[in-house]
Amino acid sequence: MMNLVDSHAHIYSEEFDIDREEVLARAITAGVNKIFMPNVDHESIDSMLELSDKHPELCVPMMGLHPCSVKKRFEKDLYEVEEWLDKGDFCAVGEIGTDLYWDKTLFEEQKEAFNIQCELALKHQLPVAIHCRDSIDETIELVRPFADRGLSGVFHCFTGNLDQARQVTEFGFKLGLGGVATFKKGGLEPVIENIDLSHILLETDCPYLAPVPNRGKRNEPAWVRNVADKIAAVLNKDVEEIGEITSANSLALFAK
Repeated sequence: MMNLVDSHAHIYSEEFDIDREEVLARAITAGVNKIFMPNVDHESIDSMLELSDKHPELCVPMMGLHPCSVKKRFEKDLYEVEEWLDKGDFCAVGEIGTDLYWDKTLFEEQKEAFNIQCELALKHQLPVAIHCRDSIDETIELVRPFADRGLSGVFHCFTGNLDQARQVTEFGFKLGLGGVATFKKGGLEPVIENIDLSHILLETDCPYLAPVPNRGKRNEPAWVRNVADKIAAVLNKDVEEIGEITSANSLALFAK
């Protein structure tokens, strides 16, 4: 039996409203025994927590404000994040970070929101799940002072180069590898070949970024197996070993 963890999945999102239980059943059949769920913003909290309450042993929530949800006046949203962290049982502060793909005009607000949420993570002794689309170098520099203070976490959906991967892992942070690792032009083979497996988490980021052979379809947690298969092929290792090591990494980081 495979032992797999999906370290980053938006399984609570409306894309799964019509068949969520079937999707979860397929994940369990594929060997997925834990799904870590990053929050997006105030609109996603209820559905995320409802799913966590229904499947507490399988679906584990995080709490945070996604950089693409950071607006000019984001303070109210962060007050809500802080209130939930004070009273809730969350495995991480996330999904937080920066994004220079969609909108560059709010980068200063994104950085401020990121710094505040990293402070919250340190306060609550939680790791962070970091989004850094088109902003890996900038995010590495933002993380650097917090890593020096003991912050841990994962750069989710890592698509950077080997030098960037080494900087991240030197902080003690993990790399979340998902569907892009399976893409023909994903460019992650040097990272997979040269970064020790102790630094790697598997993820889907579902419903986004479905791996080969399902690229372009709605992604789902069961397909984290395809990411494990790709890493196993690159390293010439048994896929079961990839599953065991990466699952242990996820459970240790999120202490679940």
